[in-house]
Amino acid sequence: MNKHIDWIKRTKQSLLQLVEGLTTEQLNEVPSGFNNNIIWNLAHLVAVQQGICYKRSGVRTVVDEKFIAAFTRGTKPERFIDAAEVDNIKKELLTSLDQFQQDYIANLFANYSAWTTPYTVEIASIEDAIDFLVFHEGLHYGYVMALRRLVNSKALA
Repeated sequence: MNKHIDWIKRTKQSLLQLVEGLTTEQLNEVPSGFNNNIIWNLAHLVAVQQGICYKRSGVRTVVDEKFIAAFTRGTKPERFIDAAEVDNIKKELLTSLDQFQQDYIANLFANYSAWTTPYTVEIASIEDAIDFLVFHEGLHYGYVMALRRLVNSKALA
């Protein structure tokens, strides 16, 4: 197994622990100065992983295309995400990665199409994509930490 997939899984598990106990309202809150919220960030991680790994390899995504379109790069929260959908997003955060790991082991991503990220990093293989996802997960972990601090401080006020 690719150790970076394990790192991504641990980051996702840590993210779920980080947001544990927050209300649906807190997960949906977009604090002043931000253009997204906590639940959007969690869903975005699922959507980006699907696009970067599956779509770039010409492999059918395991997550619905409408979901990916709603949370991909350049989107922002457009509606309130209810408790049932929050639970689904949290579940999908790990199950989609578990499926990806199985598909990676099965060598489904052999026909990877090279591209350059907005950070000018060239991604030429599925292994490059996995390495990039480690960075991307960390970036959004930081956003979630900042958002959590803000929504928690508001709740305490």
